[in-house]
Amino acid sequence: MGPGLRRDDAGSSPMTTSASSDLLKTLKGTLVLAGAGKMGSAMLSGWLAGGLDPACVAIIEPYPSDDTRGFAARGVRLNPPAQDIGTAGVLVLAVKPQMFAEAGPQLRSMVGPSTLVVSIMAGTTVATLTEVCGGQVIRAMPNTPAAIGRGITVAVPAAGVTAGQRALADALLRATGGVEWVDDEALMDAVTAVSGSGPAYVFLLAEELARAGVAAGLPERLATRLARDTVSGAGELLHRSDLDSATLRKNVTSPAGTTAAALEVLMGADGFQPLLERAVAAATRRSKELAT
Repeated sequence: MGPGLRRDDAGSSPMTTSASSDLLKTLKGTLVLAGAGKMGSAMLSGWLAGGLDPACVAIIEPYPSDDTRGFAARGVRLNPPAQDIGTAGVLVLAVKPQMFAEAGPQLRSMVGPSTLVVSIMAGTTVATLTEVCGGQVIRAMPNTPAAIGRGITVAVPAAGVTAGQRALADALLRATGGVEWVDDEALMDAVTAVSGSGPAYVFLLAEELARAGVAAGLPERLATRLARDTVSGAGELLHRSDLDSATLRKNVTSPAGTTAAALEVLMGADGFQPLLERAVAAATRRSKELAT
């Protein structure tokens, strides 16, 4: 291990902490997962790996995939009648936002005053969630690396959420990676712009780095491999290191060397920094426009 690297991060699972597992094992009532797409399925896989009893889970998914049916084969209930569920202990909303107008009122029958409602739908506010579903609402914004357990989720609780409900939501959200909490819901638009949309910016970096390599004379296949592995490897180094990103960048940059020549362009007045600031500002504005 080089300096600044943390051994305990390599290959660790977000749900292996005993505190999270213990909370999941003490879940009272039924956990209803509304929507079993990629994000919902990733969360459910983490919950089951963390010790949640499959018999405590009900999936509401009108178009179940083979993977969803696989959960049913493990003991999870798939599309049970609402009367069989009764009042849910937890409702996790992982449906597409455009489907919520139809699905939300149907799910309300499963929500009691103390039901914890955790939404991972983009752009749907705490006020809207409370009005449509009721219960004690937590709004969360994960991102796509959640599919491999390396996501980051930011969550904001409604005013009535208890400390115990927040702790349970934290355990549920850690099924797919790290969790950060904010008290000001207005920050969720910037969160969406930075981490929610952020993976696309990184993928674009790999795409354009490969394109620049081809322009510099590399065969396309080699340029693509170099760009892909460089971006993913640098990301893993950043993940494992105790050093901040600026220090890691400086460690790669020899004075008057090749990296310095490239960074002079990228960090110029019309370079990467102002361009990314404009991009994040544009995504933040759009998030505000889409909020319901």
